Amino acid sequence: MTDIEIIQTELRKFNQERDWDQFHNGKDLAVAISIEAGELLEAFLWRSPEDAKVEKIREELADVLNYAFQMADKYGLNIKEIMLEKIRKNAEKYPVEKAKGSAKKYNEI
Repeated sequence: MTDIEIIQTELRKFNQERDWDQFHNGKDLAVAISIEAGELLEAFLWRSPEDAKVEKIREELADVLNYAFQMADKYGLNIKEIMLEKIRKNAEKYPVEKAKGSAKKYNEI
């Protein structure tokens, strides 16, 4: 079993034990991801990136990933597959020779 499968199995077990699957539809998982991403931003609020609260980042990033993994599981998506596919697509949109060192969007490089 891969690390990702272990995480998804534990999340499934956690939610099933509490009968929370009934609340975890796609829309509500997407909303939860957005809310937790907002809470992740609080780690940086009024601070330089170097002064961010690492423990807050750890907690909120875990929440974001938790809901993202649950969403992937809900829709039968393979996390490794979709991540590698997205990296390949981004590599096409942002070729090294054009994008290296630039923060411009792909249609501006």
